[in-house]
Amino acid sequence: MKEKNTISVVLGAAFLMATSAIGPGFMTQTAQFTQDLKASFAFVIIVSLLMSLVAQLNVWRVLAVSKMRGQDVANAVLPGLGYVITFLICLGGLAFNIGNIGGAALGLNVLFGIDLKLAACIGGAIGILVFSVKSASKLMDKLTQILGASMILLIGYVTFTTHPPVGQALKEAVMPSTLSIMAIITLIGGTVGGYIIFSGGHRLIDAGIVGEENLSKVNKSAFLGIGVASIVRIFLFLAVLGVVSAGSTLDKGNPAADAFKIAAGTVGYKIFGIVFFAAAITSVVGAAYTSVSFLKTLFAPVKAKENLFIIGFIVASTLIFIFIGRPATLLILAGSLNGLILPVTLATILIASKKTKIVGNYKHSTILFVLGWIVTLLTAYIGILSLKQLLKLFA
Repeated sequence: MKEKNTISVVLGAAFLMATSAIGPGFMTQTAQFTQDLKASFAFVIIVSLLMSLVAQLNVWRVLAVSKMRGQDVANAVLPGLGYVITFLICLGGLAFNIGNIGGAALGLNVLFGIDLKLAACIGGAIGILVFSVKSASKLMDKLTQILGASMILLIGYVTFTTHPPVGQALKEAVMPSTLSIMAIITLIGGTVGGYIIFSGGHRLIDAGIVGEENLSKVNKSAFLGIGVASIVRIFLFLAVLGVVSAGSTLDKGNPAADAFKIAAGTVGYKIFGIVFFAAAITSVVGAAYTSVSFLKTLFAPVKAKENLFIIGFIVASTLIFIFIGRPATLLILAGSLNGLILPVTLATILIASKKTKIVGNYKHSTILFVLGWIVTLLTAYIGILSLKQLLKLFA
């Protein structure tokens, strides 16, 4: 692969991961936690950033060295496990993609006043268009890079207008006056949970950037992906912090939109529409691409017609949103299962990192291995809590 193309793919994989994480839930979650924790949320962001990076480096490095996707690594660790993980990830991906389609519709509604169902059709059509062209992978790379950069610039502008107490945020980042373990784990799940942690890694495998000789490129892509997601999170946090520090209380129904509107009036509200649409549409692309990438090595028809299945995934998400809405039971079920996916997949990858039949003579970093198990245990804790809530719901 030419150096120019390699750089494009490395950037594309990073932005695919980052924009997959930066969905409607990401924005709403960040705004709500900022209102609840104020400047102390800075500490939560820093800790979750470091733990997310540990998880992502472990996964991407092992995938690259093994030259296998997540489901194939899982099947090599324990026959059949790859099918279980694929089911969980595809279920979660479909459920959350319904929310992504809804987010794209809301963004268009804010911008142009379009009916939500029609706006959902437009959002779905854009996602379908990406995978209808011959060079879908290259278009996906460019789309996520352009929209990702646009989100940083627009949120950065709103941040500047709110005059947030940056000094206080820096102090709280080191010595928080309020600590929320739940917020830390929730942010980790939102950054590298479910399908998200595999999105960029699978993109690198598809492009042939694999093997120990390419680990430096894999590392750069992983760092950049977490970095982009974190910059957006930090800018959004500071923008909202500036609003709530001035004494405003955000609307619980849509705290992010309210923050943008308070910060910059009608212009701010329109910027929210653009950012929310961009966040949603890139997440639609990322969820569909990654979910289907888990199916294509397990089922031959999917591999033969990959783009067609990705389009079908987006169509299904759009139709469910239009005709059913966001079915609460499905979303609650998928959310609870998603809480269990990261510890299962990360534990599987860590076990695989020590098996020569999977990684050959590669020696995985001891520091990453130990830190990876710490993240696994912490995320398993929240997964168990979410499962208990699910059992209570259906008791």
